[in-house]
Amino acid sequence: MLDRLKALQDRPWLVALLLAVAVQALFLVHLDQPSVIMFDEVHYLPAAQALLDLSGPRNVEHPMLGKELIAAGMALLGDNPFGWRIASTLAGTATVLGVFAFLWLLAGTMRTALVGAVLTTLNQTVYVQARTGMLDIFLGAFLVWALVMLLWSMQGSGRAVWWRWIAGSALLGCVTAVKWAGVPYIVLAALAFLVIRARDARLAKKPILSALSGKEQRHWAGLPAVPAILAMGVVSVITYFITFAPAFFYTTDPLTSLSGLFSQQIHMWQMQTQILPHHTYQSSWWSWPLMLRPIWYFYEWDRGAQRGVLLIGNPLIMWGGLVAVAACYWAWFKDRAIRPLAMALLWTASLAIYVVIPKSIGFYYYYHPSSIFLCMALPIAFQHFDRGRNRGWEEWFAALSLLVFGYFYPILSAAPLADSQGFVHWMWIGSWR
Repeated sequence: MLDRLKALQDRPWLVALLLAVAVQALFLVHLDQPSVIMFDEVHYLPAAQALLDLSGPRNVEHPMLGKELIAAGMALLGDNPFGWRIASTLAGTATVLGVFAFLWLLAGTMRTALVGAVLTTLNQTVYVQARTGMLDIFLGAFLVWALVMLLWSMQGSGRAVWWRWIAGSALLGCVTAVKWAGVPYIVLAALAFLVIRARDARLAKKPILSALSGKEQRHWAGLPAVPAILAMGVVSVITYFITFAPAFFYTTDPLTSLSGLFSQQIHMWQMQTQILPHHTYQSSWWSWPLMLRPIWYFYEWDRGAQRGVLLIGNPLIMWGGLVAVAACYWAWFKDRAIRPLAMALLWTASLAIYVVIPKSIGFYYYYHPSSIFLCMALPIAFQHFDRGRNRGWEEWFAALSLLVFGYFYPILSAAPLADSQGFVHWMWIGSWR
């Protein structure tokens, strides 16, 4: 058995398949709990049904791709809890596999990649979002896979560099087609490309302008900078607008021209930037890493029992991840370790986006992408400071995270609770109520 387990270290495709089966099974267990619409499903499920019927525009403050995916699930399994949420479970599994692929490419070790995937599964935000018919799970899945393709392109050569770059750009367009929060990631990806190229030129003692050339490059070999960035912009924009195709076939208020499509974008901007009234679960960006205001997606009597679904991160991963980010910055300061720095900057940038986005109120689920990046930073930090001594810190941390996940599981999965006050057991902080 030990020999078979060791053999898996060089078989990432088989490990990914086994991981996908296990994670998808976890997400599917009691997917029909709760049996009724919960939290913001009230906005997205009717919009998805309207897409199926082509009856007319609904939930026009967001782009269409996430609602189209929910609609695909409903077309497959019907207008029921499984239909509402099946697409989200697949996106959740894709997110876990994306983290596995990203860390495999970045770190090159099975331990780091597998630990990151396990932590992503257990971080609780992915679990809850993967079992809810909302948009953020799709945003996270497309974003992680965009990063995978861009990193893969970075390590490639020849034609492979270009098609991987184009694929990553299209996926960034998909991120934006789920929510406009994806736009800053396109800008960040382009900036990261230029910074890495400039750093390569400096290390090679070449003129800074040589970073613009595609020749003799350490990263993205054969990919000239200006055409690459233009291609990213064009491909992501085209991908974004393609997802609006169903709106031209509505029976009521269909789009009839490209000018109408562009007018809709202005209307979306107005809705995104409007001043909203106070919401019970609103919170500020700085509170999300501290997990001060989680959200009760559901807390009602359903199917003969009191049940609840709380969007709350795994405290060990969420708070331990902050230590990992600090450790990654320290690794750069002390050892000039570039991979830990990249993970720390990725998490920081994903949070900083919401400092500048003109939203009048925020919610904890906006932290979803950042929570995924914490699950990448943790194993990278462990790998750097373990320095190949295989002391098993990652495994112990993952095991403890599993215990914490099991502890919170009843209020993540809408399991039956003892009574209407059964939730109190898990309320460590007053603001969690």
